Amino acid sequence: MTLEEAIRSRHTVRRYTDRRIPGDVCEQLRDRIQKNNEAFDLAMYLVVEDSGAFSPLLRLVLAKGVRNYIILAGADRPDLDERLGYCGADMMLFAQVLGLNSWWVGGTFSRKGLSRNALPEAEKILGLIAVGYGVTQGVPHKSKRPEEISAYEGEAPEWFARGVDAVLLAPTALNKQAFIIRGAGRRVSMTCDSGMFSDVDLGIGKYYFEAGAGKENFDWL
Repeated sequence: MTLEEAIRSRHTVRRYTDRRIPGDVCEQLRDRIQKNNEAFDLAMYLVVEDSGAFSPLLRLVLAKGVRNYIILAGADRPDLDERLGYCGADMMLFAQVLGLNSWWVGGTFSRKGLSRNALPEAEKILGLIAVGYGVTQGVPHKSKRPEEISAYEGEAPEWFARGVDAVLLAPTALNKQAFIIRGAGRRVSMTCDSGMFSDVDLGIGKYYFEAGAGKENFDWL
């Protein structure tokens, strides 16, 4: 599966089968996590075969079968949320490429459960990404129209349109899709106002835009 295929096929999945993730797939996930941690100074960590990310009640009614997850964490600093949003998006789509399903969890998780498994340098834990083999493949979320979130000075090039289309497929808090994307020539700006998760959503949105548009085609303002 290509990255473009992963963007279009990945949907939120909250319930998982008891199928174990093979060892070689876990190693590929760990390698990808390590590269992101080193490049962005983060402390993400893969936990496998552990059910402590949720309370017993939530495991029954909301997060059935979640036993594998990536802890989203790093040093507590102003840009941590955006960095984790960007790298978390990379991990979700990489998991999809590997044949896994995923679910970004920014609330309702057990902070005690995650803290027990987190790396020592994880000063701030933002949430988790559940990964595994879903009971279903999920369903597409309701989406805004491209013109509701974007504007380009003059005739928009194809790469800009592709980037906006990719952003509309990205997961966001409460599916607000509160992005404003503006383009002029090679210059692109993006803002997001989705409340307490704005910076996380901004990081996710930037990753999806780059994946759709191609980083070689534009420069961020």
